[in-house]
This record gives sequence, structure tokens and C-alpha cells, in this order.
Amino acid sequence: MSVTIYHNPRCSKSRQTLAILEEKKVDHDVVEYLSAPPSKAELKRIIGMLGVKPAEIVRKKEAREAGLDLGSMSDAEIVDAMVATPIIIERPIVVAGDKAVMGRPPENVLSII
Repeated sequence: MSVTIYHNPRCSKSRQTLAILEEKKVDHDVVEYLSAPPSKAELKRIIGMLGVKPAEIVRKKEAREAGLDLGSMSDAEIVDAMVATPIIIERPIVVAGDKAVMGRPPENVLSII
């Protein structure tokens, strides 16, 4: 099985999740989403697989710092903001086939590998 991890190497939870994938010898692709953000279509697909509303995977502090008022934004506007400002996307996100999970806590990844 091959998985994709949307990763920020500066984030401890992201590093811990990546370490689990490596420890379990799971074939994986690393996407450093700050330098290679997902497209709008890909982000919408991931949100659908997670089964959440877009606002649920937004880092609130970073969104405020970016001047975003999530409470006044539609789901589509939030997705657009995540594409334009990827630092607001919660991390890590691990995708395996048609399943995705947030790596918070990192052990969540075990449910899809």
C-alpha cells in the first residue's frame, strides 16, 4: 500500500506521523504542502474523504493571523483560502486510496495503513 502524507517538517505531529509510516515500512510519498499546496480539487477530495467541513481542518491561529474570519466565510471561501494560504491547513493529513485521516494524534494513521 502506498500513502501520501501532507507534511510540514517543522511540525512535531507531522514528523511523528511520518516516523510511524517509516517504522511500519509503509510506502509513502511526502508532499510538503507549504511549498507544493494541493489544488482546489485535491483539497476538496481530501476534505470529503476526511468527512469534515473545511473549517474543521483550518489552523485557527494561523487563519486569524492571515486576517481570515472563518465564521463569516462559506465552505467554498474557506477552501479557496486554504489553497491561497496553505499554512492554515491543519497537518499532517495522510491519504491512502479513498481514505484519509488527520495525524492528530499521530497514531490515527494506524487506522488506514
